[in-house]
Amino acid sequence: MTSTDQTLPGADSDPQVPAHRGDPLAEQRAMARTAAVVDRGHRGVIAVTGEDRLSWLHLLLSQHVSELPSDTGTEALILDINGRVLHHMVVAHAQDTVYLDTEPGDVPELLGYLQKMVFWSKVEPRDATDELAVLSIVGPATADVLAKAGCAVPAAPHGALALPDGGVARRMTWPGTDAVDLLVPRDAQAAWWERLTAAGARPAGTMAFEAMRVESLRPRLHVDTDDRTIPHEVGWIGSAVHLTKGCYRGQETVARVANLGRPPRRLVLLHLDGGDERLPLPGDPVLRDGRPVGRVGTVALHHELGPVALALLKRSVPVDAELVAGAEDRVAPAAVDPSSVPPEDDAPPPGRAAQMRGGLRG
Repeated sequence: MTSTDQTLPGADSDPQVPAHRGDPLAEQRAMARTAAVVDRGHRGVIAVTGEDRLSWLHLLLSQHVSELPSDTGTEALILDINGRVLHHMVVAHAQDTVYLDTEPGDVPELLGYLQKMVFWSKVEPRDATDELAVLSIVGPATADVLAKAGCAVPAAPHGALALPDGGVARRMTWPGTDAVDLLVPRDAQAAWWERLTAAGARPAGTMAFEAMRVESLRPRLHVDTDDRTIPHEVGWIGSAVHLTKGCYRGQETVARVANLGRPPRRLVLLHLDGGDERLPLPGDPVLRDGRPVGRVGTVALHHELGPVALALLKRSVPVDAELVAGAEDRVAPAAVDPSSVPPEDDAPPPGRAAQMRGGLRG
């Protein structure tokens, strides 16, 4: 039985680009052991130029970017007034431009919001999706592949370098142990693909990329989130949210949850006992004793772990609870991977501790 005959996720979140290049499990193994390259050219890209680009973005994004050095990248969110996640973007600052790449189809709404917030700032945000395409190299040999391809290697962990003929290379800490995203000129995408594969990167599809992302416990907007998701629930505090900066929409909720309590849900890795049956789909419920306790996110067939999924579960669900994931004819017993759940800190959050100290003094 070949890998493409085995149980595979029933939903493709990226129909615009190849899901695999013939053997998704072998492609994953390349990402784990050497390097593979993935076409993610369907992602949206926004370019922000102008002398006020950093100070202006700092007022809008959840991340501290007012002093983001050139040749550096990060991640950031746009939240609504209640602190719920509307947009996630990966950021690269190279030369005189900040590049924001985001989920397929999200650019019109995100760019519309940014343009409404320009006012008198000296900035020019524009849709660069037709200009630039994303290629991702994933695996421990990523730097070697880039060097053999004649491309400068951005410094770990978040370096970003302008490419000579346009675009940018951005070092990533996920998925897997190492990765670099190349935002290359779209008319040179095929040439870059040939250049990278000739340098030793195995051609791969999004199925392998998504499986490695699931293993890395990295959420994806719209798949692992819903319209109630706050950053604390899915691990975006730190990587995409700076807790000590203010001046952005939704900041009050971020600070309140960090200082006074814990989020109601948490992102975990589920092991699915799917056998040869259909696997759950994103958005399907997770049940305990017949009652909903969460929702399924990304579902993947991992080359070592087998069928797995990210899921948002109520924080009260015990790690060893017997669960069922899915609906209709795609139901599978599920178990939380204990290593995906950080140990609970019994100490009260800072704000709650201060309240308690004040009560004792009174």
